[in-house]
Amino acid sequence: MATQAAENPTTAPDAVVVRFAGDSGDGMQLTGGQFTLSTALAGNDLATFPDFPAEIRAPQGTLFGVSAFQINFGSREINTAGDAPDVLVAMNPAALKVNIAALKPGGLVIIDTGEFTKRNLDKAKYDVSPLDDGSLAKWDVLAFDISALTIEAVKPFGLGNKDALRSKNMWTLGLALWMFDRDRGPIEDWLKAKFKNKPEIADANIAALNAGHAYGETAELSGPLHKVHIDPVKSEPGLYRTITGAEAISLGLVAGAQLAELPMFFGGYPITPASAILHHLARLKEFGVTTFQAEDEIAAICASIGASYAGQLGVTSSSGPGIALKTEAMGLAIMTELPLVIVNSQRGGPSTGLPTKTEQSDLYQAVYGRNGDAPMPVVSCRSPGDAFECAIEACRIAVEYMTPVMLLTDGYIANAAEPWKVPDPAGYEPFPAKFLTEKNGEELLPYKRDGKGARPWIKPGTPDLMHRIGGIEKAVDTGHIDYAPDNHQAMTDARVAKVLGVKVPDQEIDLGEAGGKLAVVGWGSTYGPIHQAVNRARRKGLDVSQIHVRHIWPLPGNLGELLKSYDHVLVPEMNTGQFKTVLRDQYLVDAQPLTKTSGQPFAIAELEDAIGKYFDDIPGNQGGEVAVNEAQLPSPELDA
Repeated sequence: MATQAAENPTTAPDAVVVRFAGDSGDGMQLTGGQFTLSTALAGNDLATFPDFPAEIRAPQGTLFGVSAFQINFGSREINTAGDAPDVLVAMNPAALKVNIAALKPGGLVIIDTGEFTKRNLDKAKYDVSPLDDGSLAKWDVLAFDISALTIEAVKPFGLGNKDALRSKNMWTLGLALWMFDRDRGPIEDWLKAKFKNKPEIADANIAALNAGHAYGETAELSGPLHKVHIDPVKSEPGLYRTITGAEAISLGLVAGAQLAELPMFFGGYPITPASAILHHLARLKEFGVTTFQAEDEIAAICASIGASYAGQLGVTSSSGPGIALKTEAMGLAIMTELPLVIVNSQRGGPSTGLPTKTEQSDLYQAVYGRNGDAPMPVVSCRSPGDAFECAIEACRIAVEYMTPVMLLTDGYIANAAEPWKVPDPAGYEPFPAKFLTEKNGEELLPYKRDGKGARPWIKPGTPDLMHRIGGIEKAVDTGHIDYAPDNHQAMTDARVAKVLGVKVPDQEIDLGEAGGKLAVVGWGSTYGPIHQAVNRARRKGLDVSQIHVRHIWPLPGNLGELLKSYDHVLVPEMNTGQFKTVLRDQYLVDAQPLTKTSGQPFAIAELEDAIGKYFDDIPGNQGGEVAVNEAQLPSPELDA
């Protein structure tokens, strides 16, 4: 068990998985976020998985009100938040019941006994307290009254019990910082800044933090708790910071607008998990960013299209339901051929579905989901750090080809964090926007195309360049209204050819080589678990390679030939097999789906098992649907 590794450097683990779990009002996301900060400052590589209820405030103490934050960190490369925790911090009975099955055998569970009242046990559907019935025997258990210790620690500040218990997450964080040899200084500075107008609250939280840290020394003397030091990961020199997917997309959009030498207009409407992009961009006004929270999704995208017409880089963002509402306006952007970036932070299910859970079910919507033949480039990011690069790429394609572009991310990437090496701005090639300033013929031809198939961009108010704009079919070159069959055929073909002609890099092989028995092909946030699973399989000598696709539409020019060089193609997706269908359609390859739609990301073990079936000499057992893993987040036993 990871925490049993004493301070002897020869036995210290190279990675540890910790999960904080409690009521949705216990501050588990804040605790995890601050522990992530301290871990990054310690130089470890990391990946996180925040998980929380869809309800704004779920009923206290209930199974469906459990909020959790998992972090995998170590002295080696980390690509996922880990399959199972080494350490579980459970702040109440519901958190214990929902999460205990995920804990590794022999792992450490830290329990706040102060919350194990009859009332809370009943809410968690425990007939008998798990602290008394022997059900926790296969784990190391450190159970003590965190609530009482927190109240005692903050007593000098005159807080009532209710207010005092709000510092319980800081007490727990202090214990975790001690356990993994972390510095408290940055957390203290953060608390002072956060509560600068309420210094007594800052002091109380710092006292709780220090008390939890001090308790570690005492607990170590007589219990299963031990301090573990994990060395920093070897990394290239440079400036690093932690970054979430939402932050990376926001910074990438700003960088893309700067490389295009354009001001940026962002029109958005609050929706989980996309709202964070609006929040981050609203803080970046000094970079020529205008943010607009519209009254609805349709107004948000239409305002962004208007900004693009006026000569700015229009950007809008939403999740699946909001993207559906924006669809008609996307057709308008395609018909008017204006640059527009549409960020889709995918979430689980149709309609409201699973607002706080992750899925990849909007690929059909992105590639095909508009009326008429309305092609649109689609780019997908694979990790929080990669979201920065993909946002720039989406801006480049939109500006250079005068087209809307959809950027796909998902709830896992949007909320997860990882260390990110801040890139050198000089390493990016600018793609400055060009505006038509004088007639391009005897008469103005606003739909005359360049070598890339893009029409000219004309700012309204430019002398002598008044032109017609709108959603009705345009005449070739002139842009006049034209219903003629041959004209519609020509304009449809031109729009399709433009998108299919978008220059994208050839597909690379992430692990392995061209040709062989099996290629595992992924897109989006499946990158981390696929990478780890393929890496482990290759170490066993299995002939398997990883291919991860960034450009979903148009696809890389060499992808078809590459896929046909393998005997088998397996496509893991958090949907019912959408990218598999695209690959079959485009290349006539017998791609097999491996699907998962439980709101959970893939576990490495699930993918290892799927890969192994191609080498077990049992025909016909490959691919299929991954069984729901009740030990993985989220797994509450809902009782409506």
